[in-house]
Amino acid sequence: MNITQAAPVGQARVRLALTLGALSAFPAMAIDMYLPGMPLMAEDLRAEAGLVQLTVTVFVAGLAAGQLVVGPLSDAWGRRPLLVGGLVTYVVGSIACLVAPTVGWLIAARVVQSLGAAAATVLSRAVVRDHFEGSAMTRFLSTLMLVNGIATIVAPVLGGQLLGVAPWRAVFLVLALVGTGLLLLVVLRLPESLPRERRQPAHLGASLRTFAQLCRDGSYLRYVLAAALMFASMFAYISGSSFVLQEAYGLSTQQYSVVFAANALGIALFGQANTLLVGRVADEHVLLGASLGIGTVAGLGVLVATLFALPLAALLVCLFLVVSVLGPVLANATSLAMAHHASSAGTAASVQGVVQYLVGGLVASTMAALGEASAVVMGAAIFLSAAAALLVFASGRRVLLPSAHESVRLQGAAVPAPAGRP
Repeated sequence: MNITQAAPVGQARVRLALTLGALSAFPAMAIDMYLPGMPLMAEDLRAEAGLVQLTVTVFVAGLAAGQLVVGPLSDAWGRRPLLVGGLVTYVVGSIACLVAPTVGWLIAARVVQSLGAAAATVLSRAVVRDHFEGSAMTRFLSTLMLVNGIATIVAPVLGGQLLGVAPWRAVFLVLALVGTGLLLLVVLRLPESLPRERRQPAHLGASLRTFAQLCRDGSYLRYVLAAALMFASMFAYISGSSFVLQEAYGLSTQQYSVVFAANALGIALFGQANTLLVGRVADEHVLLGASLGIGTVAGLGVLVATLFALPLAALLVCLFLVVSVLGPVLANATSLAMAHHASSAGTAASVQGVVQYLVGGLVASTMAALGEASAVVMGAAIFLSAAAALLVFASGRRVLLPSAHESVRLQGAAVPAPAGRP
């Protein structure tokens, strides 16, 4: 018996990709859609801007904490019940945001909303691991990058247009409706992907042992940290690009939206290129190294452009490359990291998600503390994050993805990565 469920084909595969892609895009939707309305929220709720900004911070914190809980529980109870519970929590949190009478209420509601989003984020990756392995898993993860890229493009545009004709609360109504639609889709069309015979014991000791095993797996941690550092360069871009492009380079709000959308489209396009290349032209390890190399060189270009006030075109090209390589980096790094943790996919996915958001949040917080030189700080943060990701990746030995024969041999066990090859 194989350690993965039978991979869906045809329309079932397309439906699974759309569903999991939408679930994994929840954080982007829940943050990007309402950012343009924060000044209106502060005015309406008669709150200080800092308190309204805190709604983003608590959402990211809840997203990280929720993944640490949901991932291990899903290894014991299955993916579907926790996914359904997470979507219900997300909808309840969105409705609570919609009717929030005070900023304190809004902050608390965002915590509830983030816990639901955490379940959707971590379980979408765990379900992929339940169905796929090797290059097939990498190609499917790259397909999710396409859906993610589209969501990242649509969310801020939809939010901006919606705020032009409706109050800020309408954004949370839309989020509640999207969550409800996905809840119905999961209940009606998404079966359980983790059979009972592959589930882990449902007690704290077993979860702690799994966490300890992951922390001892140097290969897993290397791929997770490399992806997190490249993810941090994306955080740096999101945190600083609005100031750099609109104030330093004079782009209008509409022009900045076009640039933001173009870069998000790059994630989808590079992710699809990865789908075509992996297993045919090169393997995950080679493609990950190439993507990190491109990101580092482009990050250096961003730093140089901001240091020496180079023409806008040079900066935009470098930013496009830095953001776009995130698609293949996340797909390949996730596939390599989770390759030998099939029976603890939920826990492995949760640790990856937490590390990504913690590292990204640390970089964004550091940038905020040095905000007086934000153009150069953005360039430095992007370059240093990308360069650190490349160094981490290059620091260890290569890891092989399990073959179909190994999958049978490793049935039912979360084994450490085997000795790699140079």
